[in-house]
Amino acid sequence: MAVIWGVILHALGGFASGSFYLPYKKVKGWSWESYWLVGGLVSWLAAPWILGYLTVPHLFDVLHQASSSTIFWAYFWGVLWGMGGLTFGLAMRYLGLSLGMAVTLGLCAVFGTLVPPIYEGKMAELTGSSSGRFIMLGLAVCVLGILICGRAGLLKEKTLTKEQKQASIAEFDLRKGLLVAVFSGVMSACMSFGLTAGQPIAELAAKNGTNPLFVNNAILVIILLGGLTTNAAWCIYLNIKNKTYTDYLNPTMPALRNVIFCALAGTTWYFQFFFYGMGDSQMGEYRFSGWTLHMAFIIAFSSMWGLLLHEWRGANKLTMRTVQLGILAVVLSTVVVGYGNYLGSEKPATAKAEQPTEVVVAE
Repeated sequence: MAVIWGVILHALGGFASGSFYLPYKKVKGWSWESYWLVGGLVSWLAAPWILGYLTVPHLFDVLHQASSSTIFWAYFWGVLWGMGGLTFGLAMRYLGLSLGMAVTLGLCAVFGTLVPPIYEGKMAELTGSSSGRFIMLGLAVCVLGILICGRAGLLKEKTLTKEQKQASIAEFDLRKGLLVAVFSGVMSACMSFGLTAGQPIAELAAKNGTNPLFVNNAILVIILLGGLTTNAAWCIYLNIKNKTYTDYLNPTMPALRNVIFCALAGTTWYFQFFFYGMGDSQMGEYRFSGWTLHMAFIIAFSSMWGLLLHEWRGANKLTMRTVQLGILAVVLSTVVVGYGNYLGSEKPATAKAEQPTEVVVAE
């Protein structure tokens, strides 16, 4: 039952991540670096500390008790993850929600799922069990779905005129978008590494009375602080370079309206990892596979938004059937991975039942 609950929580996180970029579309007159920074201050600083403080008793004591090495590595992976998050927005600009999410998060799913068990030396154990093989099969199905979505993007590139592509995505550029998406996908997987490195913090949170659902919130405040470092530095640099720092105080711009939409986007973005952390705590022995679920749900929901927002407007029937098939494969992968985790959660109980009953003979 815990694994099913974990899958549902990952689905909620995927919905939040697949939807967070929508409020940014309502921001008017601001440059990308301006609205990305304002939204980031909410998603990487305000939201994690507020919700961390509310859900983790004695949060500051927990962080103080953690070793400097654990804090460093959680922050370090956060800085690298921030590079992926920084270019993630660019991938959305050049490819749109559906294709951008599919390519970026597909690579993120592969690296984020496989590297932790490889690093911990668990690959042999993973491939040697039926539950582990189902998880690997689910990852393969997810990758297949991503490749199919990428194929749909290539078909769109070939069949639509430049004007048609830019009618739905103003800055559509397949070549530039794919390069950015590849870099972003690889670097974004560092969030998974950061959560793995920060598990001692989660254990301390649990010892201090934190509900098991919320223990990862204590790690997120450190990882996201690293992400804020990268993103804030780059956005401020662009503000100065492009002289767009005037966006925030320009009386001709709808500043309050823009801040509200940026805050909404930032809060929605943070909830992806709020629910991810909750789902991660329920995934049992193969908790790292939750990363595949998280990425797959994001791709599914962002693709849904892409279709609803007519990002594929003008595409022929073959292209539409291809992208729909890719989305279906990604959704199917969540079922396969979820079932693999379910088998893993049943294994301890089965093993216990198979143990011979010890007979004590009185001497």
